[in-house]
Amino acid sequence: MMRSLKMMLLLKLITAVYHTSVAQKDINVKLAGGHSRCAGRVEVLHRGQWGTVCDNSWDMTDAAVVCRELDCGEPVDALGDAHFGPGSGPVWMSYVMCTGSESTLKNCGSTGWGKTSCDHYKDAGVRCSDSVNVRLVNGSSRCAGRVEVLHRGQWGTVCDEDWDMTDAAVVCRELDCGEPVDSLGDAHFGQGSGPIWMSNVLCTGTESTLKKCGSTGWNKNYCDHTGDAGVICSDSMNVRVGGGNSRCAGRVEVLHRGQWGTVCDDDWDLADAAVVCRELDCGEPVDALSDAHFGPGSGPIWMSALCSGMESTLKNCRSAGWGTHTCTHNSDAGVICSDHKHSRLIDGPHLCSGRIELNHGNTWYTVCDAVFDQQDAEVVCRELDCGAPVQVLGAAAFDKGDTQMWTQEIQCRGNESYISFCPTSSFKHNCTNENAIGLLCSGHTDLRLVNGQDSCSGRVEHQYLSKWGTVCDACWDMRAASVLCRQLNCGIAVTVVGSDWFGEGSGEIWADVFDCDGNETKLSECSISSWSRAECSHRRDVGVICSNSSLALHDGMQCSGSEAHLGNCSFPQTLNCSSTQQLYITCLGRGSIRLVGSGGDCAGRLEVFHSGSWGTVCDDSWDIKDAHVVCRQLQCGVALSNQQVPAWFGPGSGHIWLDEVECEGNETSLGSCSSSGWGKHDCNHKEDVGVVCSEFKEIRLTEGCEGNVEVFYNGSWGNVCYNQMNRDTVSLICQELNCGRSGSEPGYSEGLKPRNWLDYFKCRRHDSTLWQCPSSPWGQTNCDNEVAKITCSEEESQQSLQSRLTCSGSSYQRKCSNHVPLRLSGGKGRCSTEG
Repeated sequence: MMRSLKMMLLLKLITAVYHTSVAQKDINVKLAGGHSRCAGRVEVLHRGQWGTVCDNSWDMTDAAVVCRELDCGEPVDALGDAHFGPGSGPVWMSYVMCTGSESTLKNCGSTGWGKTSCDHYKDAGVRCSDSVNVRLVNGSSRCAGRVEVLHRGQWGTVCDEDWDMTDAAVVCRELDCGEPVDSLGDAHFGQGSGPIWMSNVLCTGTESTLKKCGSTGWNKNYCDHTGDAGVICSDSMNVRVGGGNSRCAGRVEVLHRGQWGTVCDDDWDLADAAVVCRELDCGEPVDALSDAHFGPGSGPIWMSALCSGMESTLKNCRSAGWGTHTCTHNSDAGVICSDHKHSRLIDGPHLCSGRIELNHGNTWYTVCDAVFDQQDAEVVCRELDCGAPVQVLGAAAFDKGDTQMWTQEIQCRGNESYISFCPTSSFKHNCTNENAIGLLCSGHTDLRLVNGQDSCSGRVEHQYLSKWGTVCDACWDMRAASVLCRQLNCGIAVTVVGSDWFGEGSGEIWADVFDCDGNETKLSECSISSWSRAECSHRRDVGVICSNSSLALHDGMQCSGSEAHLGNCSFPQTLNCSSTQQLYITCLGRGSIRLVGSGGDCAGRLEVFHSGSWGTVCDDSWDIKDAHVVCRQLQCGVALSNQQVPAWFGPGSGHIWLDEVECEGNETSLGSCSSSGWGKHDCNHKEDVGVVCSEFKEIRLTEGCEGNVEVFYNGSWGNVCYNQMNRDTVSLICQELNCGRSGSEPGYSEGLKPRNWLDYFKCRRHDSTLWQCPSSPWGQTNCDNEVAKITCSEEESQQSLQSRLTCSGSSYQRKCSNHVPLRLSGGKGRCSTEG
């Protein structure tokens, strides 16, 4: 019996040693410097030597791979700046780019082994969920709050019986939050829920985790949640600034006894400000401000400080005592530190668009387009209370500005409250003011109709931030008006009118062009296609009359909007109108013509609207000057060519409205050109004219539903660069091409030479079409020949398959897989691309 027991123990020992050696052999990554194996500085094994990872571009996606590889659960935090202390040896990896699905960190992309300019003060760190056995909740930061412990997969609280600073010290050290500032009871941070796991906690102060301290036992107590324990650690911050839209500028506030209060400005000077700036890690003091410069605070006024300037915290400065003062909140002190960075948008059509400028050290800088991306844009729009980014624009889209250039790369995650919270790299780009970047945010906060007979008619006005402004008639159409009326609960739009109806406004003129389908429930759902370049003044302020307005009920018309003729609308038999009540309607030229058959607005068979129906135009006498007028009227740029093939985009149906059209080329609309007259022609639909304008855009994959991504723009096909392309972009491309709803992770390969059309083409989840996705300006790319290559899902729709098999010279309607511009060769069943 004894012999068999010894044999079993020996077998277990051998097995354990074997598994340990195998596990050690397979370890490629570890976490060091933390309080558990699931939190610490990231270290990677390469060529037999352990080294660290640079924090450039280090984020939660990279951390997820590390946590999964170590079997440590989910990522809690991705940390930089040697949070767990600087390592030693080589810095093996930098600019790590994980997708999140890799089995090991070594499979993630990077600049290459050992190819980095980082030192160990930029070592990356990770905290995984399995490292977290205690947390602080309901406080002002992760280092202050109600103590909660994880046991048997469930979070529970700690009873405040015998709870003291020694216990708090263990919690603060376990959370890497510095020293304990206060140990609190009586549910100071609110009552928790669930089990009360620990009571009568007795720590010596040396334990690495609270769970190792003595107690009455798990869930053995006579407490309720009114006695939940809390902790404030030193790293929870004892001072903060508010009201300045920056962590380094604002009204000074101090934490005392768990409550934030302000500082009286009596004797407030740069020495006091120096202590605050140093405590906030915000550099040197720029200004010490008084008289509630950043607005009056609330709560207690805790102190009137008298600092030497050398103190480590404001709470160490001399004062008359906590709460002892003769001030009101109109005398709250403020500070601006040198690391204060504040953003603004200028030279745009409204307060939520324009050239981006950052304030740093009390100086404004124009931002270089090479250092700014979509995540940074999310933060700027949020900081300015301007909603979400619509478009990031380079090439000095909002003028070049005359300030210095900000050339350090900004590395926001996208969820920061202020741009000043985002880290920056030490690398600087070579930029000039020609590279100034602009931003268009969704930003409008309210709208109204004013100066009408009621709330459902009047001049259109929008509010951006706190400013109201009018809308230029060049930016508005009936579809936008219909959405506005629906949003205001005013029915549908009856007409769009000029300033002669509701008078000229004053102040700002917002120049957003709202590209609505007309079915949206509110204007903020419409995409903003661009900003108007029209010369706008208050003489062009637009107005709207909705169907629920008394004005609409006075003219007597009751239209749903879908009628083909005004005579189909209901109205009373008699109308009593004076000459001053006559209704005048100005129709927008864009709405009287259209291009159909290409899948886009800027190419297709030309159709015109006349006498209540759409009809085509005969190609007799048609030339490039006529096509230029069409493209100009549709705001589609210039005509690329005169289409010589009859019915290039397929024959139309119904009326042939125009023939022998002869334009000079400078007309603003096709209706201004001479012709043989409405409906007068000697043509058939095989002669229907088509037009392709420079703003026509199309996308394709070189091998049907896989291959290199190419776009057609300004008359030629070109590449899409690989830079920043993500899975959301791939999915939208595949859907646009009827190639399924998803695709592979984008790769790259060589593409067409020499044209690269798009770079940094990165769609967001709320983009419904490809051309809403942010990108660099057309033709401004930063890739050699690393063009995007994708494979769409194999579940190709039947519609897509059918469209690619049934093209013919006589019946082509929509698209083949590589269509536009098409050349139909052989006359039967052949599709090929031009060039």
